[in-house]
Amino acid sequence: MSLTETRYTISEVEARTGLTQHTLRWYERIGLMPHVDRSHSGQRRFSDRDLDWLSFVGKLRATGMSVADMVRYAELVREGEHTVEARRELLERTRREVRARIAELTDALGVLDFKIGMYAKNTDAKNTVARKAQ
Repeated sequence: MSLTETRYTISEVEARTGLTQHTLRWYERIGLMPHVDRSHSGQRRFSDRDLDWLSFVGKLRATGMSVADMVRYAELVREGEHTVEARRELLERTRREVRARIAELTDALGVLDFKIGMYAKNTDAKNTVARKAQ
């Protein structure tokens, strides 16, 4: 780490990420955040690398990955290069789950589109009848 690397307070990280300070502290406590540097007075000082990690964690959350799996992934990262295969497997499993959810949602969207189309035809037909009656 260079001396000129930008550091962010927990308030600044909250503003940049939308995560509450409580959530950021919790992430650190459960091991989801790598070691966060502290100032000489004990204040957390987040780096750009920490912000990148939080962005990635946000993507994992969006997939529906469990907190336990996210913590496991973080542990594997900290353990080093020999865990690459385990990390890949965890991400591949999550990708399969996301694809299955996308398929379910695509099917549900098709049903909604069909129903909306039926209602639109019904409304159009009623409007046509009403205009002819005038």
